[in-house]
Amino acid sequence: MKNIILHLRIPFSFFLMPVFWFALSQSQHPSWGIAVGLFILLHLFIYPASNAYNSYYDKDEGAIGGLENPPPVSRELFYVAWILDIIAVVAAYFLSGWVLSVALFVYSSISKAYSNDKIRLKKYPILSWLTVGLFQGAFTYLTVIQAVDNIPLSDLWQEKYLFPSALSSLNLLGFYPMTQIYQHEEDAKRGDLTMSRLLGIKGTFLFTASIFLIVTVGFFVYFQNVQIFNIQAFFVYLAVMSPVLIYFNLWFLKVLKNENQADFHHTMRLNMLGSVCLNLFFMLLLV
Repeated sequence: MKNIILHLRIPFSFFLMPVFWFALSQSQHPSWGIAVGLFILLHLFIYPASNAYNSYYDKDEGAIGGLENPPPVSRELFYVAWILDIIAVVAAYFLSGWVLSVALFVYSSISKAYSNDKIRLKKYPILSWLTVGLFQGAFTYLTVIQAVDNIPLSDLWQEKYLFPSALSSLNLLGFYPMTQIYQHEEDAKRGDLTMSRLLGIKGTFLFTASIFLIVTVGFFVYFQNVQIFNIQAFFVYLAVMSPVLIYFNLWFLKVLKNENQADFHHTMRLNMLGSVCLNLFFMLLLV
């Protein structure tokens, strides 16, 4: 049971939390009951189930996201992943209706296709990168805002929903290769050509920096007329995210001197710092 709980990697859900807060902050008339319920379903059921399923098929011996020394996996982990997903899909129906239930079913199915050895999208660097960015970003954003605002599906095609959802995906597309940067050796053993392996260690840093520049421009456009405590929201964003930029560049300088610095500990610190700063910014928008 202890090993199963460790492989759920529940604290790792914190790294995916900014998308939820971003969507909630942009909600016009949120149902707080649905918001709380969906927060629980995503971060305590759907994401941990995805982690468990991924761990079961990867059987990593080296460090993985949120777990430096993963214990051995068992068949029970596979069943737990399915049980958590089923509970979430059924509970979503009673929480908000069939749209949310189907959305969580689609998300869980895609996460299984990512890891399952028969399909294993993870083997294909660009396809897996796009899949993770789309479903952990835009798809999740639209799922949250549709549920908490009870928006008709046809209305989700408006720019006011699609533009921020695209920013969510871009943010994930930039960040995701960085989460793979310390796993090159482990991924190579399994024959998984991840996006980070395709780019190389230095290439991963440069690629991520380029995507984040695009995201920053996107936030500038999106938050032009938004204020937080009488300060332009974009400038608050720059201030809140500045520690991430500083850490990223200092780490890159270390890696330029020694590629062994592209390790688990530096990656987790960047993940944590980025998540804390983004969560803080979106919560400021919410209040």
